[in-house]
Amino acid sequence: MPSSSNNNSTVAIRTAERTARRGIPPFVRYVAVRLGLTVLLMFGVTVVTFVLTNLVPADPVQAALGEQAAANPEIVAKFRAENGLDQPLIVQYFTYLGNVLQGNLGVSTQTRVPVADELAAAFPATIELALSAIVFSAIIGIGLGLWAALKRRTIVDQVIRVVSLIGLSWPTFWLALVVYYVFFFALGIFPGSGRLDPTAIAPPHVTGLYTIDSVIAGQWGTFWDALYHLVLPASVLALYTIGLLTRFARSAVLEVLDMDYVKAATAKGLPRRTVVFGYVLRGAMVPIITVLGLAFGSLLSGTVLVEKVYSWHGLGEYSFSAATKLDLPAIMGVGLIVGIVYIGLNFLVDVLYGVIDPRVRVS
Repeated sequence: MPSSSNNNSTVAIRTAERTARRGIPPFVRYVAVRLGLTVLLMFGVTVVTFVLTNLVPADPVQAALGEQAAANPEIVAKFRAENGLDQPLIVQYFTYLGNVLQGNLGVSTQTRVPVADELAAAFPATIELALSAIVFSAIIGIGLGLWAALKRRTIVDQVIRVVSLIGLSWPTFWLALVVYYVFFFALGIFPGSGRLDPTAIAPPHVTGLYTIDSVIAGQWGTFWDALYHLVLPASVLALYTIGLLTRFARSAVLEVLDMDYVKAATAKGLPRRTVVFGYVLRGAMVPIITVLGLAFGSLLSGTVLVEKVYSWHGLGEYSFSAATKLDLPAIMGVGLIVGIVYIGLNFLVDVLYGVIDPRVRVS
């Protein structure tokens, strides 16, 4: 009786043959379907963002105008008319959607600056911090997970599993304060706040990421200064992700190690390095990429407390300020950006699935 994996492979092959007869390459069709779903999900994000923001029980008019001005009916009526708050919710939503499609996220009720401009200034700082954390996490976490799987049931495996559990157990906000106190206040090894020293000159704006912009401009002193300031906040953010990736990579690699094609490659006498990196790690990368994508999205949306502790003027600090001041356009802008980033990362992960594992393209 044929196994389920053989049945799945047969279905995949038949699907690929039908697609090829239509003249559409399987990978193109695969990407097109995922892209269509991504567009629908982004439309859904605008609906969820708008609805949840309007369910906030506090009064945005009073938060924007203050108690004295909010007590004047004429001022309140004028404010509602200017911001479209006197219209039905369905009209407000389609107005909001039309503005979003044009890149207009509204004007902050607190700063009177376009939200899109404020997000454009804050987002690169968070991207730089999250990218540094996820790269560090991927190198350490996948490496430790692979090592633990290859040394399973040994003291090395046990130590790595304990270390990964510790990384998962420490609250990020508590760790941020402890690391700040120890390495900045007590030891003075690393800088405690900001993206650059107060005396340093920011590189010309290209991407908004100081490390990359300083390399482009050839300002190597600024590059090392920016990298130096990244160490503490990026390490704090990376610790939880390292623990998660270590445990997940270990499980994924152990599952692949027991597969027949890996045993066959070993039986053929292939070098250990070739078997590990050419067969085992590649076979385990599909689930690992899923965790990496979700972890990166979590880093982008979960940097609020770390950015506050280290005075990192990014998206997290901006969202905290918007929430405390009930700045609805800013809150909606942050929610929209975070949602789009998550959906974009999922689309990228789906495409990478197809690149790494050809069976996914025709499933």
